[in-house]
Amino acid sequence: MPAIPPPIPPNAVAPVPLTASPIALLRKLEWRVRHAVENVLSGEYRSAFRGRGMEFDQVVKYEFGDDIRDIDWNVTARLGEPYRKKFVEEREVTLIVVLEDAPSLQFGSGAQSKREALLELAGLVMLLGAVNRDRVGCLCASPGGYALREPVRGRGPIMHAAAALFSQTAPPIAQAAAPVEIPWQLLARAAPRHSIVIWLGDFAPRPAPDGWSLIQRRYQTMGFRVDDPWERALPAGEPFAAYDPVTGRLVTLENSAAERAAHARWRAARDDAFRNLFPDTHSRLVVGTDQNRLDALVRFFHARMAAR
Repeated sequence: MPAIPPPIPPNAVAPVPLTASPIALLRKLEWRVRHAVENVLSGEYRSAFRGRGMEFDQVVKYEFGDDIRDIDWNVTARLGEPYRKKFVEEREVTLIVVLEDAPSLQFGSGAQSKREALLELAGLVMLLGAVNRDRVGCLCASPGGYALREPVRGRGPIMHAAAALFSQTAPPIAQAAAPVEIPWQLLARAAPRHSIVIWLGDFAPRPAPDGWSLIQRRYQTMGFRVDDPWERALPAGEPFAAYDPVTGRLVTLENSAAERAAHARWRAARDDAFRNLFPDTHSRLVVGTDQNRLDALVRFFHARMAAR
């Protein structure tokens, strides 16, 4: 059996229909976000994102204990003694949510598809930005194109941007093999330097996009991924047929050693590709469709703060 992503059972090809409007769903999420910010996160959300998101101020003499990464080597060479760049903290955070809406996200072995779980995660992140008075924008890319909403400030505009993201039509399963082109150059023109860029997607094994190293130098980049339980381990039991959207055919899962080995190779390749995109452990988040997404975000921010 080829090393392909876990197949989709026939009753899980399409995501579970939403039972409420996007705005109604976001209002429910907003209540949970506000509770988390006021009672659990406090200032850790902003501190976890701040990092070295600073704005250049002036060049000053280097003193013992200063960060050597701030040394201005051109000025140092010209004047014959060490000088460093002095930065001042930016007063606001610009947060860009990038959703890679690949057809493979419509995989779901349980009550919820990966796409629904990832949209919820994206909504939680955008609402965290709204509660903390940040500027928030979003980019949704699929095989059929992309939709960009430039960063805005305020609860109302951010809620409408998140609702527009929730309302995006899922790409057809027939486009499963088509690539998703994320317009990183366009994003670079819409987002100021030192913005927070959170890339949410399936992260199938593949090379880094062109210009990714430049994006990482310009922005604070993070990667969020949602996994289905079947992606962690193939279901055990009697053989059964399932639909594989990558090849467009039915396959029979027999729980054989060869299938388990192929699944393990695919899982390892995807994890390696994810780590290559986001080498810092505290810049990537993996949460299951069977896990609480807000709790996972809280743990993520706590871990980033502890690391700093």
